[in-house]
Amino acid sequence: MATRTVLFVCVENSARSLMAEAMFNADPPRGWRAISAGTEPAAAANPRTGPLLREVGLELPGHPPQRLTEEMIAEASVRITMGCLDRASCPARLKTLELTDWALRDPAPLDDRGFREVREELAERVRRLRLELARSSRPREVGQGPPETTP
Repeated sequence: MATRTVLFVCVENSARSLMAEAMFNADPPRGWRAISAGTEPAAAANPRTGPLLREVGLELPGHPPQRLTEEMIAEASVRITMGCLDRASCPARLKTLELTDWALRDPAPLDDRGFREVREELAERVRRLRLELARSSRPREVGQGPPETTP
């Protein structure tokens, strides 16, 4: 089975998108993985991102903030932005493709409590995304009947 990719995008790839990548890859649905990138990547992760991930038992991804590329955009099965769609730095091509914008606050200017609130909101969204992808990619058993539908 080919691995499908979730692409998490924010401006600097120093907090929200890195946290989302770490959270998703900690327990990805079978056949899925996540990557993250920024439209204007920072030189390094936000100094609070690693420690606040470790508070919940996770580590930063093994890459520094990285620039969003056309290849990442094209190869992703699911594209999620953190709120960069209103920025001039967001590639026009990304705006024309199917994607979801989570419109999360940038935690960088927030105090630690605010940073944790963004982390927790992100964790809940990633949890729901993993469940949704696991359900949608589960093969039907022969003779099982029609797939489940959600009202």
